[in-house]
Amino acid sequence: MALPIMPKATAVWLVENTALTFEQIGDFCGMHPLEIQGIADGEVAVGIIGQDPVAAQQIDADEITKAEANPDYRMQLAKKAREHMDQKIKGARYTPVARRQDKPEAIAWILKHHPYIPDSQIIKLIGTTKNTIESIRDRSHWNSTNIKGKDPVMLGLCTQTRLDATVEKCRPASESDNAVSESA
Repeated sequence: MALPIMPKATAVWLVENTALTFEQIGDFCGMHPLEIQGIADGEVAVGIIGQDPVAAQQIDADEITKAEANPDYRMQLAKKAREHMDQKIKGARYTPVARRQDKPEAIAWILKHHPYIPDSQIIKLIGTTKNTIESIRDRSHWNSTNIKGKDPVMLGLCTQTRLDATVEKCRPASESDNAVSESA
């Protein structure tokens, strides 16, 4: 399981302060064992200050001790760190100024390819407003002549997993029945 915060800093600390194998550190930090070897050789992560995962409450000291005793043992994140990773981020997501002009194109793509998705779900998925969606739908958006629908995943406005989950959740029953019969 990969660490949510600063995996290289954690890997640097584990290389410098433990007798763990490169595979164990790589598995815990979500990095390749050769990259961990590069850290040990001083070729990778030069200048990164190590972060103690025990002090950061990412792992218990007992886990490190068990892993040092058994090279086949794979360390597990502490319960508190797992809970932190599982928490959903609520509230508005910040979209950089350079990405804001992509939102109308993502909305146009969703309206064309998945017209059954309600506005409330588009708002959550893209991080836009109902007025923007309506203006794109009725072609009254100030830039409607230049809007060409583009996949929101390719634009980096949402993940494929979230898009698929939203499509599946909102898909009409008749359409989902057809999708099942076609794949059978």
